[in-house]
Amino acid sequence: MTRARILLIGSALATFAASGAYAQTATQSAPVQAQAQAQPQPMQPQTMQPMQAQQPMTPPQQNLVAPAPTDPLVQRRNANAQANAEYRASKKASKAELKAQNQQAKAQYKEEVQNAKINRKADKDTAKAELNAAEPNAPKDTGLQH
Repeated sequence: MTRARILLIGSALATFAASGAYAQTATQSAPVQAQAQAQPQPMQPQTMQPMQAQQPMTPPQQNLVAPAPTDPLVQRRNANAQANAEYRASKKASKAELKAQNQQAKAQYKEEVQNAKINRKADKDTAKAELNAAEPNAPKDTGLQH
């Protein structure tokens, strides 16, 4: 069963490839045939000179503008699509603004915490210095109990 399926798939792919190659050569050979009819050339054997490959001609770019649709459903769909695009853009902008505000608030909070730590340490140091200045010769507690 699987061999039959593989053969069928392979033959289908080969058929599509062959038809695509035929369609490609048919479109490329049309300008060559038109040139051949315009200028008759003497017949030469194929072993003497192979025909040079013709490059496919690409048509010039055309900008086509469709007229505005008169169907109200189409107009509504286009208006909804435009409104959705504007909404998404404004949502993205406000999200970026909120993110920037959060980052700024976080940086400010970290700075305040750092300043509070510095101030606390300075307060401890001054309190310790004042305590040591008030009683420099006080006996120290040895921690011994009777």
